Amino acid sequence: MFDIARIQTLLDRVESAILLIQSKVQQISTPDDFLLDQEGTFLLSGICMQLIFIGESIKTIDNKTLHGYLTNYPDIPWNQIMGLRDIIAHEYHRIDEEEIFNIINTDLISLLSTVRQMKKELPNYL
Repeated sequence: MFDIARIQTLLDRVESAILLIQSKVQQISTPDDFLLDQEGTFLLSGICMQLIFIGESIKTIDNKTLHGYLTNYPDIPWNQIMGLRDIIAHEYHRIDEEEIFNIINTDLISLLSTVRQMKKELPNYL
């Protein structure tokens, strides 16, 4: 069995990071908007930091649950989320603003929905 309170805290933090990203990207309508000025570039950097945080939190959840918990939610590409964290953190020069834009506008929506489902269902793992 794993520490449900710790997993709950990590899921809360993932949810908060997603909501923060979503609240800040309203002025971004195309990937190029990240590159138009310093404000866009700074926003891209901040979003990438939140994506690192999300990926690291997912890695911690996976490790703390002995790689079993995330398999209950197979619709989310967990390995890709953790891999994106590694690319952003270690290969910053490879960040593609178009890929980040697509992640924000498609992938985060389903991740947020799943994280909220996970939070509701977590007490059932007692």
